[in-house]
Amino acid sequence: MTSAAAQQSNFKNYILITAAYWGFTLTDGAIRMLVLLHFNALGYTPFQIAMLFLFYEVFGVVTNFLAGWIGSQMGLRLTLYGGIGLQVFALVMLGLLNQGWPVLGQVVYVMVAQAFAGIAKDLTKMSSKSAIRLVVPKEAESRLFKWVAVLTGSKNALKGVGFFLGAALLGWLGYRNALFVQAAALFVILLTGRFLPADMGKIGKKVRFRQLFSKSREINILSAARFFLFGSRDVWFVVALPVFLYDAEVGLGWNFWQVGSYMACWVIGYGIVQFFAPQLLKKKGQPRIAPKARTIQFWTFALTGIPAAIALAFRAGVPPEYVITGGLIIFGIIFAFNSAVHSYLVLAYTEDQDVALNVGFYYMANSGGRLLGTVMSGLIYQFYGLPGCLWFSTLLILAAGIFSMKLPDPKGGSAI
Repeated sequence: MTSAAAQQSNFKNYILITAAYWGFTLTDGAIRMLVLLHFNALGYTPFQIAMLFLFYEVFGVVTNFLAGWIGSQMGLRLTLYGGIGLQVFALVMLGLLNQGWPVLGQVVYVMVAQAFAGIAKDLTKMSSKSAIRLVVPKEAESRLFKWVAVLTGSKNALKGVGFFLGAALLGWLGYRNALFVQAAALFVILLTGRFLPADMGKIGKKVRFRQLFSKSREINILSAARFFLFGSRDVWFVVALPVFLYDAEVGLGWNFWQVGSYMACWVIGYGIVQFFAPQLLKKKGQPRIAPKARTIQFWTFALTGIPAAIALAFRAGVPPEYVITGGLIIFGIIFAFNSAVHSYLVLAYTEDQDVALNVGFYYMANSGGRLLGTVMSGLIYQFYGLPGCLWFSTLLILAAGIFSMKLPDPKGGSAI
C-alpha cells in the first residue's frame, strides 16, 4: 500500500472510530442524567442514587482490565462495536423497568442494567483510544496529540449534549420512551461496524494473565495519577452537584431542564477546551510540540486549589449560583488541559504491540477513580454537603500531583 493510500485508509478508519464513539457518547451522557434526575424526583437519597451507578463503575474497572487483552487477541473492532451492542441492550433493559416493584428491586435492577452500560462504555473507550494510536505513526508526536485531543474533546462535548438530551427527553417523552428512542438510534450506528478492519489491534500472539498488569513504570505511575485525578472530579460533579442544583431545601431548586442544560453546558465547554488543548498549550511564535512530564505536573498542581477555593467561598456566604458557576468554569478549563495531556501521554509511553493492553490497564485506573468519586460523592454529600465533597476533591488532586512528579518525559519531542 502506498503512503498516500495508507494515510487515506487511516483517515477513513479514524472517521469510523470517531463517529461510533460520538454516537455512543451521546447515549452515555443521556443515560446518566436521565437516571439521576428520574430517581431523584422519585425521592431517592443522594447515596441511593450513587448506588445506582455503583455497578456502572465497578464493571468499568473489570472491563478495562480484561478489554485490553480481548482487543489484543480478537481485534479492536470486536470490542468497539461489542460495546455499542451492549449499550443498546442496557438502554432497552432500563426502559423495561417496572416502577411498581419495591424500591430495593428497582435499585438492584437498575444497578444490573448500569453494569452492562459500564461494560459498554469502557469497551468503547478503550477501543477508540487504542485505535487512534494505530492510525497515527509513533514518530508523529504532535499529530498524535492533536488527534487524541480532537477525539477526546469532541467526545466530552457530546457527552454534555447527552446530558441535555437526557434531561430534555425525560421531560418530553418520559422515562421509558426516552430510553427506547436512544436504543433505536444507537442500533443504526452498530450496523456500520463492518467497514472497520477486523484485525485492527490484534498482536498475533497469546498473552498470559500476568501480562495484563502493566510492567511499564511510566504507565503505572500515570495510571495512579489518573485514578486520583478523575476521582477528584466525580466526587463533587457526578451526584453531589446535580442533586444540589435540583434540591429545593438545601440547594437551588432547579427543574430537570435547568439542571440538564447547566451540566451540559459545562461538559460541552470542557470538551471544547480539550479539543483545542494543542493550540491553547502552544507557545506563541513556536511550532506545535508534544507535552512532556512537566506539562502534566504544572496543570495538576494548578488544579489543586480550585475546589478548596469554591468551598471557602461557600463558607464566606457568596451566593452559591455564582460560586458554582465561576468555580466550574475555572475547574473545567484546567481539568481539560490535564485530561488532554493525560490521554496523549498514555499513548506516547506505549509501543504499538502493547497499545490495547496498556490503554486497558490505564483506563482501569480511570474507572477505579470514577468508582471512588461516585460512591463518595453520594456518601459525603449526604452528611457534609457540597463543600465536604469539594474538600475531598482537593485531597485527591494533591495525590494525583504527587504521583505525576515521578513521571519521566516521553522519548522524543520538545516540552511545551
